[in-house]
Amino acid sequence: MHKAGFVNIVGNPNVGKSTLMNSLVGERISIITSKAQTTRHRIMGIVNTEDMQIVYSDTPGVLNPHYKLQESMLNFSQSALVDADILLYVTDVIETPDKNPKFLENVSKQSAPVLLVINKIDLLQDQKQLEALVDSWKSRLPQAEIIPASAQHKFNLDYLLRRIGELLPPSPPFFDKDALTDKPARFFVTEIIREKILTTYDKEIPYACEVAVEQFKEDDSQIHIMAVIYVERDSQKGIVIGKGGKMLKQVGTAARKDIEAFFEKKVFLELYVKVEKDWRNKTGKLKAFGYQLD
Repeated sequence: MHKAGFVNIVGNPNVGKSTLMNSLVGERISIITSKAQTTRHRIMGIVNTEDMQIVYSDTPGVLNPHYKLQESMLNFSQSALVDADILLYVTDVIETPDKNPKFLENVSKQSAPVLLVINKIDLLQDQKQLEALVDSWKSRLPQAEIIPASAQHKFNLDYLLRRIGELLPPSPPFFDKDALTDKPARFFVTEIIREKILTTYDKEIPYACEVAVEQFKEDDSQIHIMAVIYVERDSQKGIVIGKGGKMLKQVGTAARKDIEAFFEKKVFLELYVKVEKDWRNKTGKLKAFGYQLD
């Protein structure tokens, strides 16, 4: 009997959803940084065995949207509640169960099994703290099975994987058995570049940036990529480029190394910066970037 299903990962920003996703998939599918709102899209990572296919979805952290881009991010998170065969609600030992009660209420209404992962338990001082957290979450989501874990240190992930395997419904595979993700190659190029932007610049700059791949030419030995970093203001463009192009070169060098590792090929990467005023609130531009809007 073959099993297959969608295991959707949801929760608030910065609780370790992307780290958990990458650990479960065994590949670096989602961006991981210490900054909130790193994940902007719903990203699938597919794990195949002979008798099982698990389709994981990493989703943006749940937030109260202030502009259209954040509305799209929330839509990705909301849609993950609807089509889940198993829901992984991820929290950590820092946030309290009363954060984002509206979304939590929506989780409590789902008919799919809920596995509530309390991440980062390596930060706790003693067992009593964990027991108090478990009791608090149990009162909020009584139908959920609570699983303490550490995604970074891979603690208790074996048990989590076993429970996912037990809960998956009988089904033929949804994707080819050699598939790793539903996203095209260009998507991972944009994500790698965006990750380098997040780790290179401070404050608002990373959140005002979006990346689009304009050209992706691949042959047997190398890939030639031309990508554009979009910003909202001329002043941001100057910061992203840096004096004498120093900052943009730094981003490009770091991104090229990771893209080469991802595709296992030599990469030629050209980066340009363009101003697209207020792109985070422009429906047409957001749709062109692949965001989901009502």
